[in-house]
This record gives sequence, C-alpha cells and structure tokens, in this order.
Amino acid sequence: MSQMLFTCSLIATLIVNIRMIRYANYHNNFNYQIMWADDLIKVYDAGDTVEMALDQTSGSGFVSKNSYYYGNVEMKLKLVPGNSAGVVTAFYMSGKGDTHSELDFEFLGNKSGEPYQLQTNIYGRGVGGREQRVYLWFDPAAKYHSYSFLWNDHQVVFKVDSVPVRVLRKTEETAFMYPNQPMQVFSSIWDGSSWATRGGLDKIDWSQAPFITSCRKFELDACQDDSNILTTPNFSSECQAQLQSHWWGSTAATTLNSHERRKYKYVQENLLVYNYCTDTLRYPTIPPECLITPW
Repeated sequence: MSQMLFTCSLIATLIVNIRMIRYANYHNNFNYQIMWADDLIKVYDAGDTVEMALDQTSGSGFVSKNSYYYGNVEMKLKLVPGNSAGVVTAFYMSGKGDTHSELDFEFLGNKSGEPYQLQTNIYGRGVGGREQRVYLWFDPAAKYHSYSFLWNDHQVVFKVDSVPVRVLRKTEETAFMYPNQPMQVFSSIWDGSSWATRGGLDKIDWSQAPFITSCRKFELDACQDDSNILTTPNFSSECQAQLQSHWWGSTAATTLNSHERRKYKYVQENLLVYNYCTDTLRYPTIPPECLITPW
C-alpha cells in the first residue's frame, strides 16, 4: 500500500497505428491508458493537463491501469463551457463483472447561463438506480475544481472542493450496496442527449462541437489491489489490515466532523435537486438504505 500522486497522463492502448505508437512512447511510464478515441485526447504541460473531447464521431475517455481497495481518489476538472446541453462528463470508480461495485460523479451539461447539475450514483451488486442530483454552487467551467471519493470500511464520501455532497455509511442495511471489490478509476465525456438535460428535451447542439473537458493531476492516495481485476468480488485482507496506517482509514475518517456535517446539511437542504429516496413513482417502498442516517 502506498501513497501515489498521479498526473492525468495516458499510455497507449494496444491499437497499432502511428498515433497510438506516439502515445505509447510518450506515456508508457504513467498509470492511465486511453479507453477509446485517442485522437480526441490531448496532453499538455508534460502530462499535467489532459483534455477529453466529444464530437459527432465519438466521445473519449481513459482508465487507470490498476485497481484500488479503500483510499481517497481526487481529480481536478474544468467542464465544458457555454451551451453544453446533452453533454455528460463522468468521473467514477468501477469494479469488474455483472455484480460490480461503482461510484459515479456525472456532470450534466446545461444550456448557456443555467447551472450545471452534478449527479451521483452508487452501484451495488451490479445494480444502480440510486441517483442524487445537486446544483453546484459555482461555475465548474470557469476554472478547475476538485472532486473526490473517500472510501474506507466505515463510509463512502463524495466531495466537491472538500465539501461532502453525499455519504454512504456502512451498516447491515447498506452492506448489499457498499463497495466490496477493487475498483479502477475512469473519466470520460460522451453524448447523453437522450436524458442528461431536462430529461432529454435539450439535445446537443453539434454546431458547438467539439466539447472539451480539461483535467489536471490525480491524487490517488489508495491501496492498490489488482487481485480480482477480472474476477468476481472478494475481500481485500491486505488493504483491510493496513487501513489504520493511512489517514483515510483512521478513526477521524470513519465519520464526518462537525464542520463537514454543517456543509453537508447545507447542500442537502439548499442544493439538492433530485433524490431517488423520495421518488415514490420509482420506489413506492422506501429503499432500506434511505432510512440510514449519514453519521
């Protein structure tokens, strides 16, 4: 287990062409690889800045080489400016298999002058449908802001600029949806016209393409565990054993502190746009995890 600072830098995929070979030669010492559309990804500042683009031919994205079990994963993003209706930028962690675990940040594009919505989702045993949406209290396209996942044996916390916007506490009631396998780190930009902005009423205006999201520097302070990257979930005993030796596994990280609780309450009371827990059309019976307090 080690603390690692990764730049948002990419290696080549195994597709053999001149462009991919150039990427391989330049990025083969870094910890991320292109998932698709390498021609829509640009790297600047010796690998410190990466731009992902979406045009009418394709979206683009990248993924970590390694998987991680517990830790803190942070990424700085500057989102698509102007009319970004229908565009989705995603930053997420996901395991493998039909019963995979997944934690999602999805940034839903907006029409010019309207606020971005941030959607979070949690998959447990391969099942999602646990969306929450909040308005961001700043313009995420004006400059870089940080987004992070804190994950230990007690809680998962989604944070925006260190402000908690969602908390999942590990209890008997939430165990079925709590992450239980190593997960890789992903980022991508893609066409979500069918649902992302006003339920799909506002589509992408392709005359504004390409749509570009920029990212800087990953801080990946987490336990690397590639033991089941292609198999079914299993418990990571090594990462569990070493929790207490890292700040994200310490007693202080097992629950939000008083300052974080105040900020979390403000977001939930003033910026929450949608919560699956209160959507009685989708869930006539309140999901059991919705009855669990965040601390």
